[in-house]
Amino acid sequence: MDSLTTSLVRSSFKSVGASPGGENAFARAFYAVLFASNPEIRQHFPAAMDDQRDRLMHAIGYVIDQLDTPGEVLPLLAQLGRDHRKYGVTDDHYNAVADALITALANLTGTELWTDETERAWRDAIALIVATMTDAANAEQGPPTWVGTVINHHRVLDDLAIVRLQLDQTMPYVPGQYVSVQVPTRPRMWRYLSFATPPHPDRIVEFHVRRVSGGWVSPAITTDTRIGDTWLIGSPLGGLGVSRRPGRRRLMIAEGTGIAPLRAQLLDMPRLDDTPRTHVFVGGTYPCDLYDLDILWGLSRTCPWLTVVPVTENSDNPWWVSGNTQNPAGMHDLLTGQLGRVVATYGDWTDHDIQVVGSPSMVRATKYQLMAAGVDSADICHDPLY
Repeated sequence: MDSLTTSLVRSSFKSVGASPGGENAFARAFYAVLFASNPEIRQHFPAAMDDQRDRLMHAIGYVIDQLDTPGEVLPLLAQLGRDHRKYGVTDDHYNAVADALITALANLTGTELWTDETERAWRDAIALIVATMTDAANAEQGPPTWVGTVINHHRVLDDLAIVRLQLDQTMPYVPGQYVSVQVPTRPRMWRYLSFATPPHPDRIVEFHVRRVSGGWVSPAITTDTRIGDTWLIGSPLGGLGVSRRPGRRRLMIAEGTGIAPLRAQLLDMPRLDDTPRTHVFVGGTYPCDLYDLDILWGLSRTCPWLTVVPVTENSDNPWWVSGNTQNPAGMHDLLTGQLGRVVATYGDWTDHDIQVVGSPSMVRATKYQLMAAGVDSADICHDPLY
């Protein structure tokens, strides 16, 4: 896309964010227009739309930010196109979405900013997005969804569960990627989860799920999942595990269950011919949050290229778990402090490929701390929808 088109799209979207109600008002307006004009589409969405609206704005914001870097955004759009096959979307659905976006934007932007030139810019951008998604979807030979049967469910903490499933057929994915899942007790509610293990010949996958206060899906997974339950799983997404510069040293930083996609890569790395020197910082609020540390310590003992550094904001567990949860081995090496700040001051990371996984606020804070310490932002990778 040319620079003028990109500039018009960005400036008009920024004005929407600055309007009364901001991006939330735009998301509500978009879905209102979409469902009013195409009521049959409503069945593809959950009854509670809050998460869906947030996801929409994250996705649009990321795509707009990356419009002038096609190498970053086009692969993601292709993945989203393959993933959207789970909804049974057609070309008519894409056209309806495009029209609803234009209508909502025009209504919220105002006549002064919403010119014919601005509308053409948006239609060009949307056409590129739709073409990339539909071409990828039409070219995909795999199934639109996989079925996973729960074979193990382990409550590691009261609010955290490790779930293993066996897929009905082989799913090709790269360690570090994530998928959307739908559990039987929450139909039409898709939750993104990262694989915690690399591809397995027996088609066994593992997910680490923490209950989100007020959430719809994560409480059902941590509390209500039973052996034999069947989940629907969408196509793999993300490029976290794709090596950009093979052989370059790596820095991996994870908060809580963010260790899952990094763990999958670490378990896969011994098969590489030239395993890079890798530092892993795993953080949490309390020591009990480092639930997977024993596995990481075990890897570090057999893999001389791996160094694991645990970090928590508090050195002791809270009273409600301290009597029931043993601290993982190696807690004498525990560092205390804010994760991003500890990592940034620990050493010189300017010659590393860096991955950061955690909450959106943790990812942003860690990224800023590293950049303040001299790290090039191009060397820092995290999932795009954060």
